[in-house]
Amino acid sequence: MPATAEEEAYRHVQRALRLGRYKPGDRLIPEEIAAEIGMSRMPVREAFRRLASDGLVVLRPNRGCVVAGLTVDELYEIFEIRSVLEGLAVRLAMPRIDEEEFEELERLLERMERAGQSGSSDWVVRHQEFHGRICALSRRPKLIHQIAALHVVIEPYMRIWFDDCDKPHSAREEHAAVIAALRSGDELQAEKVMQDHILSTAPMLAEFVRPSR
Repeated sequence: MPATAEEEAYRHVQRALRLGRYKPGDRLIPEEIAAEIGMSRMPVREAFRRLASDGLVVLRPNRGCVVAGLTVDELYEIFEIRSVLEGLAVRLAMPRIDEEEFEELERLLERMERAGQSGSSDWVVRHQEFHGRICALSRRPKLIHQIAALHVVIEPYMRIWFDDCDKPHSAREEHAAVIAALRSGDELQAEKVMQDHILSTAPMLAEFVRPSR
């Protein structure tokens, strides 16, 4: 079915936020965004309300819609929640992972590595695809939705981090370790490996949240 005007506005602004087009503290002007998309400002204002419920923007009486930012504590909290939810997803997914799925995960890992070597910010997209593939195998729609929402919140910081470093040198090794843990057949071990992998990323991204930057 075709998207409603509100849905179109929501997707447009969400994508801009994810790509880092707007920075924390920036004010979003509904008339300007409506003109970009070619619609009235009312659907854009409704989209702002949805984005506020997602935690991506803040609606303030005197400033209107402002792009939300994360504190260091909030970023760590998001990664802590992600580690628990994605660890659960891994445990639920393991009985459904066959050799065909392992081959697909290896292909996704290769795409991630190629993007990293080329310096392309597509690495962030490939990274999400890898994690998303595993989570999808859990076949728990609500769990998948919650995990995806957390990825959206941290994506701008992932992109800033990726652009600032040469490339995530340890990324292949860490994700290969996740695949190896999945192959082991030990659900609890695989869950722990995924949790440790996610938690280890938080300190690196925290450097780009600190007020000094």
